[in-house]
Amino acid sequence: MISLRKDLTRNKWLYLMMLPVLVYYIAFHYAPMYGAIIAFKQFVPAKGIWGSEWVGFKHFESFFSSIYFFRVIKNTVLLSLTNLVFGFPAPIILALLLNELKSSLFRRITQTITYMPHFITLVVVAGIIRYFTLSDGLINDVIAFFGGERAAFLQQPESFRPIYVISEIWQQVGWGTIIYLAAIAGIDQQQYEAAKIDGATKLGQIWHITLPGILPTVMIMLILALGNLMNVGFEKIILLYSASIYETADVISTFVYRKGILEFNYGYSTAVGLFNSLINFGILLAANYLSKKVSQNSLW
Repeated sequence: MISLRKDLTRNKWLYLMMLPVLVYYIAFHYAPMYGAIIAFKQFVPAKGIWGSEWVGFKHFESFFSSIYFFRVIKNTVLLSLTNLVFGFPAPIILALLLNELKSSLFRRITQTITYMPHFITLVVVAGIIRYFTLSDGLINDVIAFFGGERAAFLQQPESFRPIYVISEIWQQVGWGTIIYLAAIAGIDQQQYEAAKIDGATKLGQIWHITLPGILPTVMIMLILALGNLMNVGFEKIILLYSASIYETADVISTFVYRKGILEFNYGYSTAVGLFNSLINFGILLAANYLSKKVSQNSLW
């Protein structure tokens, strides 16, 4: 107790700086967990949470037996895995390429260009995607120029995943390189000098020095990405999808939106969201455990 008091006194300004963040997480992340009780109730806003009737696991059972269960699970997993497989390595590769550039001016210009899409609001991004993928849009103009047939891509279920993943990579790849470039900058430069003396090529230096040097950062970012595996970009999908592509575009988050906001079935949508959160939590624990066993790197 005495040591805690001394620590608080010694670092009072650091704790004061941390206070707003702590208040934010308590108010907007932990306090709302109280509302998860709705998943076990037939919630009626007029009656309130405690006044509404308990229904136990009725909403969970309804979701598991629903005709939409396998569709939303499959779409969520496939879209997340596709985005992870192609999107996760992209900033790592870009960071490695940027690190090898000799011209600092060209590197800064490239970084600025790749960072910019991250700051474009999703509404504008969705508008760009919709405009480019129209049957008379830019992409179809290029296809028609080379003799192909025009198509309304956002009306085709099979086109949605490639459009979503490519647009995600375009929007996030530059921003994602920041943390990897910082990790590369922290590698001891003497290792590269020693490798050059030993006759190592650029590729050899990347493989034996750079990649092992940033491996802890890569593993932490991978664990965090896997922990959000079931949380697909809800806002972008809502802005892009329509009933004609529900077959591939309807994911858990959009399903929760339709049931909770559009159909006012609050208890059912809360149950689906809680199920999704539990799956994410389980994946996070498993990913952290496997990472610790394989690479000795983990969140805890």
